[in-house]
Amino acid sequence: MRYRKLANTDLDVSVICLGTMTFGQQNTEAEGHEQLDYAISKGINFIDTAEMYSVPGRAETYGSTERIIGSWLKKSGQRKNIILASKVTGPSPAFKHISSNLGFSKNRIKEAIEGSFHRLGTDYIDIYQMHWPERKTNFFGQLGYVQHDDQWQDNFEEAISTMNELVTEGKIRHWGLSNETGWGVMRSCFVADQNKWPRPASIQNPYNLLNRSYEVALSEVSLRENISLLAYSPMGFGLLSGKFHKKLDTPQDRINQFKNLARYNSPKSHEATTMYILIAEGAGLTPAQLALAFVNDRPFVTSNIIGATNMTQLKENIGSVDITLTKDVLDQIDLVHKEISNPAP
Repeated sequence: MRYRKLANTDLDVSVICLGTMTFGQQNTEAEGHEQLDYAISKGINFIDTAEMYSVPGRAETYGSTERIIGSWLKKSGQRKNIILASKVTGPSPAFKHISSNLGFSKNRIKEAIEGSFHRLGTDYIDIYQMHWPERKTNFFGQLGYVQHDDQWQDNFEEAISTMNELVTEGKIRHWGLSNETGWGVMRSCFVADQNKWPRPASIQNPYNLLNRSYEVALSEVSLRENISLLAYSPMGFGLLSGKFHKKLDTPQDRINQFKNLARYNSPKSHEATTMYILIAEGAGLTPAQLALAFVNDRPFVTSNIIGATNMTQLKENIGSVDITLTKDVLDQIDLVHKEISNPAP
């Protein structure tokens, strides 16, 4: 395994982070424990979750992922050896079962983290993230920001002040953002700097061969402001594995099982994936290895959040850390990207 420094912190995180949002929906507790055991054995020290997981978020499975991680932590005694990240849920009518007061008020953040502590069986979280913005803006595939018409009141100071309190109290070590825009990241840095509070250490946004929109503005923010990208959906909900093109998919696969998760299932995404499969085969790689190795070595990526529903996938995904793409392969990838740019933003 390889490790990288998380922003300006003292944390060295594994280049591969184990994403866990399938635990409690597509994976049982026993399967989740097996994945965690294997990941740790391969040098992964970074685990990501959220209070709203598993995905898709439903009242019936709310908190199940954190509970599974918590039972594993109790059984394994590994808490001191891992870097654990979780998230407080942003506002959305779909998640009223979590709280009637979703968002990043001081009371909600503190309520959320205490719930996570209870489910995880810990009294601190290494990286605590705001899951998505409170305001109306471009995230989860939304494009074309226009004059905003929401009633949002700038809440950055209250939210960041609360994160600072949690750091001071020893309940979190660092805080981060997720599904955020360039403006949101820089606004966060400005508010933190003005008040001499800690800046966000990380931003967790989607980044993969079908969605390289992070490169447009946020990559520069990551590099110049030293804010670590924790890249999620590196496999485009499994499409980039090639299994759908090769008719190896099953009814249990995410794109087949959850039709509302259609972000990576457009005709253009399938067309681009066909081209990436050909590049992988020409380089003697599997499509998954190509997709993950590309993300692993981008200069603005600190850690690549992989997920799997079975051990075969998990082993292949973790093994991508040992693959380095040649300049010729990277040039071929860029040609596809130029022809079909960001089909799944």
